[in-house]
Amino acid sequence: YFPIGDVREEFLLPSKTTTEDPFKGTATHYSLNTGITLVEDAAWRYLDPVKGCPPISDYMSFTWSKMGHWFEEDEEIFVHARDPFRRVDCLPSSRRVQVILDGEQVADSRRGVFLFETGHPVRHYLPIADTRLDMFAPSRYISRCPYKGISNYYHVTTKAKRHENLVWYYPEPVHEAERIKGLVCFHHELVDKILVDGVEIPKEATAASSGYF
Repeated sequence: YFPIGDVREEFLLPSKTTTEDPFKGTATHYSLNTGITLVEDAAWRYLDPVKGCPPISDYMSFTWSKMGHWFEEDEEIFVHARDPFRRVDCLPSSRRVQVILDGEQVADSRRGVFLFETGHPVRHYLPIADTRLDMFAPSRYISRCPYKGISNYYHVTTKAKRHENLVWYYPEPVHEAERIKGLVCFHHELVDKILVDGVEIPKEATAASSGYF
């Protein structure tokens, strides 16, 4: 939520839309008109919050997905503001990483970067030269992560089948994740197995386990 005094109110147009929140009250919505772009119901505020709600009547919030870009200082951020209690560590490793898919080895590397992110399984990022690039096909799908940046994807086709968006990479990761720039990562949850120094790494249940990411 932003103080009203910090918002360019001349760009705001009152909307007929209202929404109810049991903890905050009735939200009045506003469209945003910059003179170049009109975005419907892009912002909201609680003019008369319910009893017990923090004093937010002089504050306004914006729908993240309807804004073109968000920044913390001079750095663009994605999806949501970063949690200062969550961290990402990218550690180079000479341990052997093998990825098996449909019974075929699709990656074998000793030049990986292991990414440790709070609350997530370890991800193994590998040079694309150490993968079966002949099985890869570029995907149009992209995703965004507040802690790593914008990722692109590859489909992977084995002798058995085509796997959509199985591999991702960050062409220009955020500063904290620069070590994974250009390296590729396989969805551990969706391949047969990943071995590190010959030992299979247990899979952890995540959103990708059901094919969603």
